Amino acid sequence: MDANDAGPTAEPIEPASPEEFGLVQVWWGDGKGKTTAALGMATRAVGHGYRVHFLQFMKGGTGTVEDVRGEYNAIAALPGFSYENAGHYGWHGFLDGSDDDEHAARAKGALDRAQAIVDATAEAATADPFPADGPADAGVDMLVLDEVLYAANRGLIDPEALLDLIESKPDSLELVLTGGHDRPDYVLDHADLVSEVAKVKHPLEAGHSARKGTEY
Repeated sequence: MDANDAGPTAEPIEPASPEEFGLVQVWWGDGKGKTTAALGMATRAVGHGYRVHFLQFMKGGTGTVEDVRGEYNAIAALPGFSYENAGHYGWHGFLDGSDDDEHAARAKGALDRAQAIVDATAEAATADPFPADGPADAGVDMLVLDEVLYAANRGLIDPEALLDLIESKPDSLELVLTGGHDRPDYVLDHADLVSEVAKVKHPLEAGHSARKGTEY
């Protein structure tokens, strides 16, 4: 086979600045795959040398899921990819022994943290690529706020505060919002991409619990 027919190949990752970032994405719905899609897209961005930060709301862990998560291990192994988990243990509104007030406090803290990263990115705007090993506060090209829409839909954060964050982001920052089974009408006019992930069938309905390597 001719080398030119081999198709795309992997190349070393070098820090780079995206030329076409700056949109707002919304991934919502009752189907599995919202976080998974965001992680896949973030990995693609990192592969081009862009700086990505993944800030996770809500998913602080439960007694049925191991503390070690595959996505965190993978993120830690990739240059230019970082993560934070701001979720409280358990799930808001469920009788699982977790504190709903603590869920709200953690969610509000996560939104404040997201705003700080957005503000820092705006201040750090430069023609040079963001360093792969720099903190998120040094600026990022893509910010994923995982489960933020779930937090807003459940009243843990003020939807208006989320809209303020969107309005304050620099033009070059790609902002990805995921989560929630309820249609987030408050944010749709502010988004450039909206995907509804609809459930047709889910193994949980057949009694399967969350599986290592697919759900965590």
